[in-house]
Amino acid sequence: MDVTARSLWRHADFMKLWSGQTVSELGSVVTRTALPIVAVITLHADALQVGILVASASTAVLLIGLFAGALVDRSHRRPLMIAADAIRAVLLLSIPAAALSGTLRMEQLYIVAFIEAALGAIFDIAYRTYLPSLLPEARLLEGNAKIGMTSAIAEIGGPGFAGALVQLITAPMAMLVDAISYVFSAASILVIRAPERAVEHVDGPAGLRHRLAEGIAAVARHRLLRPMALATLVAAFFGNFFASLYTLYVLDELALSPLDLGIIISAGGIGSLAASFLVAPVTRRFGIGPTIVWTRVGAGLLALLVPIAGGPPLVAAAFLFVPQLFGDGLHTVSQIDQLTLRQQVTPPRILGRVNGTMHVLVEGVGPVGAIAGALIAEAFGIRTALWVSVLGTLAGTTLLVLSPLRGFHSVAAHRPDPPDRQSLANGY
Repeated sequence: MDVTARSLWRHADFMKLWSGQTVSELGSVVTRTALPIVAVITLHADALQVGILVASASTAVLLIGLFAGALVDRSHRRPLMIAADAIRAVLLLSIPAAALSGTLRMEQLYIVAFIEAALGAIFDIAYRTYLPSLLPEARLLEGNAKIGMTSAIAEIGGPGFAGALVQLITAPMAMLVDAISYVFSAASILVIRAPERAVEHVDGPAGLRHRLAEGIAAVARHRLLRPMALATLVAAFFGNFFASLYTLYVLDELALSPLDLGIIISAGGIGSLAASFLVAPVTRRFGIGPTIVWTRVGAGLLALLVPIAGGPPLVAAAFLFVPQLFGDGLHTVSQIDQLTLRQQVTPPRILGRVNGTMHVLVEGVGPVGAIAGALIAEAFGIRTALWVSVLGTLAGTTLLVLSPLRGFHSVAAHRPDPPDRQSLANGY
């Protein structure tokens, strides 16, 4: 059977990667939920200590991201992912071990958070770079959609699962679940049989600096990657206003209940899950470029409902529920298509560095946006800060609307004849 026609449900190696990623993703949500609880309940951490804990993970991504991309380009990806999973499993096991022995301290949590986030960045960049060597180009969108489905399911069920675990076996012991998930992920990747390509050899610091610059330049000069990167940077900055303000806005400004907040947030996961099923037919119907552009515009327009929200609790909740459900779904479609297009147009030899550059743009600017949002809210009020967030994000989408993406329907339609991926990769 033609590999491009075979269902990914019957693609043994992809199913191994996907099953490991699914379990690992659920475990990661458990850690993201349980680690701050360990700090607050077990170690009685104050606000500053919890802030340092969160900043430790963000700092790791910012410092490691670009180097992770270079490492991925010069290494076999499977051993890299297996090593990242194995080390993360040992790290997380150290927390319940220390708790049982009575030696757990905040400093240990800072170190675990930093290293775990750094290894997570390496793993994420590696699997995004590895997938095009595992699947034919025609199946990349389906593969990315299935992995996106995993993330949505984890976001829907993960926090509740984590909360139940913490309630049943305490927060430090809940970390065992994530450690086991990483072991399962490593074992799943270990049994993949598909061979990997040869890797580049890099000589010395000068060679490494050249390759880091090459990855950044590949994004900056490409007519499709550049507008996607700039729009993503703007969206990550303004979007993270919500990270610092949304809970306060819902509970204090709109006077909704914690249950209302939980239902509203869960709607975003449901929208993302639905999007993972719809992204392929929508993209086939409208083309990958127009889908990226107009789903982002649609999500931005729906977000206008958030700062408008008010009135009776049911009405206010509806104003928030709609952009969570449909806006998050549209945003997920755009994200999956952007990743797929990036994998298709980037030469394999620099894909890791391009993925690393994008990872740093998204994760690195997040804490800056959260702080900026908090400062604006402190000076002018939460609703004003949310207006700035929504309008700033919408302004960023104009970079996509005015870009060549609007008329870019598929890689196949723009590939020269005979096929010359390098010409397309150079942005022509």
